[in-house]
Amino acid sequence: MSLDASFAPRTPAGSARPAALRAAAAFLCAALAGCAGNPPARQASSDLPAWLANEPDPIGALILRGQKRQASLAPAVPGLRLPDADLAGEALNYLGIRYRWGGSDPETGFDCSGLVAYAAEQSLGLKLPRSTADIALVGAPVARGELQAGDLVFFNTLGRRYSHVGIYLGDQRFVHAPSSGGVVRVERMDVRYWAKRYSGARRLDVAQLAAG
Repeated sequence: MSLDASFAPRTPAGSARPAALRAAAAFLCAALAGCAGNPPARQASSDLPAWLANEPDPIGALILRGQKRQASLAPAVPGLRLPDADLAGEALNYLGIRYRWGGSDPETGFDCSGLVAYAAEQSLGLKLPRSTADIALVGAPVARGELQAGDLVFFNTLGRRYSHVGIYLGDQRFVHAPSSGGVVRVERMDVRYWAKRYSGARRLDVAQLAAG
């Protein structure tokens, strides 16, 4: 046996990860961008499954596939709950709708504030301001530990405290329109990207806002 061969580094058994997982992870950093961010750079890869190869937002497609599976299982799995047909439930009707800067309806696409405003009007009959910063002035502030489904959650993604908004679903999850190239989807607030950028929450008082 040669000296070089005896000291060659060895790869521990089971340490190699599927190439598709590495490729998907590379997209994740680009996909998690602010509401008005630029389109993430497209990276060609033959490692992705065929059904993902032409997706402009592969991470969103993977998440959406999982959400559809969860919804199909909900009636048959005890304890698996989906939000009621309120603001949160209304927003979930638009999963998979493409992001569009300035978009405010499902036909043309949504940006983050457009999704929130449209869902609020459809489910609660409320007309909210159109910009994220102005929506952040509506309702009452809510401590993170007291969040409920339907609360609006805000993030600093563009160097401004209220530059991105989504709708809280419960269990540290929120639904939002992420960025150019993405689709409306559900994500976790406790992943590092969103946890670092969380900047507060507001709860809409339907009676007060309707009266005002």
